Amino acid sequence: MREIPPALAERIESGAAGLCHVLILTRSDGTVLGFTDHDADLTVAGVACRAATGWTAGAHETAAGFTPGLAAALGGLDDAALTAADLEAGLYDGAGVACWRVDWSDPGLRVLLWQAQIARLRREGEAFTAELEGPLAALDRVAGRVFGRLCDAVLGDARCGVDLAAHPGATCDRRWTTCTMTFANGVNFRGFPALAGEDFLTLYPSEGERHDGGKR
Repeated sequence: MREIPPALAERIESGAAGLCHVLILTRSDGTVLGFTDHDADLTVAGVACRAATGWTAGAHETAAGFTPGLAAALGGLDDAALTAADLEAGLYDGAGVACWRVDWSDPGLRVLLWQAQIARLRREGEAFTAELEGPLAALDRVAGRVFGRLCDAVLGDARCGVDLAAHPGATCDRRWTTCTMTFANGVNFRGFPALAGEDFLTLYPSEGERHDGGKR
């Protein structure tokens, strides 16, 4: 639950004007940048937030900070704080983003709307799109190895060991038969082809069948 200062809650409920959005971005190198959709610069939580910048809080209506998946923030390279060189150097990869709703006449009155991290940053000409992931997105990530029938290596990588020069244009469906018959690479197969499937796990004795363990 968001904690909204009583004075700010009163202004929101009354429909009074004077509210804006502020984005505070913390890069992987520790640099902190602030942006606002207000028409004048603001200082929020000690961070100078630039107006009319290359960053917009366009994703603020989504639950970006609280669900996996997410949202996107759009921008253009029209501010000195956002340079193409920094984008290409990956300084914004994994950066933290906090979006605030702020009373621009009294920036101390603010409420945090969401927090996220930049998962991917795409540049198209002089514009960019930052794909944001919220805190729960980590729950969707696979940690460690997953045991399955298919190989989890990438064709030609160090774990696979296949010489791609000897198999130009080859593709792999990650199955045991493909690995052994096409690439003769069974020794490096990274799956478990004999792993029991759901059909095995749901087997149960049926009336009239032989119950001598032969099916298992």
